[in-house]
Amino acid sequence: MEDVVLRLEELLVPSIADVVVLSVDVNNETVRIEACCTAVAAVCPGCDDRSSRVHGSYLRFPADSPSAGRRVVLCLKVRRFMCGNPSCDRRTFVEQVPGLTRRFGRWTEGLRSTLTAVGLALAGRAGARMAGVFGVSVSRGTVLRMVAALPELEPPAPRVVGVDEYATRKGRVYGTVLVDVETRRCGARRLAGSLRLTVAA
Repeated sequence: MEDVVLRLEELLVPSIADVVVLSVDVNNETVRIEACCTAVAAVCPGCDDRSSRVHGSYLRFPADSPSAGRRVVLCLKVRRFMCGNPSCDRRTFVEQVPGLTRRFGRWTEGLRSTLTAVGLALAGRAGARMAGVFGVSVSRGTVLRMVAALPELEPPAPRVVGVDEYATRKGRVYGTVLVDVETRRCGARRLAGSLRLTVAA
C-alpha cells in the first residue's frame, strides 16, 4: 500500500518539496488526497524572517486539475507560524507551498497555470466554456482577471527605429512616433503641444 501511495504522490503532486501525501481515496467521481506540509520553518511575508514557532494548523481545500475525468479534492493541512520579529506588523502567518499554493488562492498553481493558458488562447467566454470541458467551473470574468494578472514582458531594445510625424490638428498640434521597424511596436509618442509652423514663401 505504501508503494501505491508513493506512486500516486509522484503523479498527483509532482516536484513539490515539503509535502507528504498521507492518503489517497479514489471513487467513481472524485480523487481525495490528504496531505500535509513538512517544512521545519516558513518565511514571513511581512518581513521575510524565518520562523519555526507553530501557532496552530488548519485545512485548506484548493481546487486542482481533474485527473482521468475525476474531480480532485486536495485536503492540505497547513500551519500558522508566529513571527518573531518585534518590528513586523504581522503576529502570525500561514505557510505557503511554492508550486502548490499562494496567499488567498483558491486553486493550486497547476490549475492556475492551466486556466491562464486557456485564457490566453481563447479569452473570456470561450475560455470559460473550455474550462468546463476540463471539469473546472469558472466564469469568463475570472479567466480574464487571471490573464490580466500576468506580468508584462519587457520588450527588447529595438535595433532599427523608424520616426513618423503626424498632426492631430493641422497647423496647430503635431506629434512624433518612434516605431520598432522589425516588430512594428510603437516605442514612444511625443506631442509637441500647440505649435504654429510658418512656411517661408
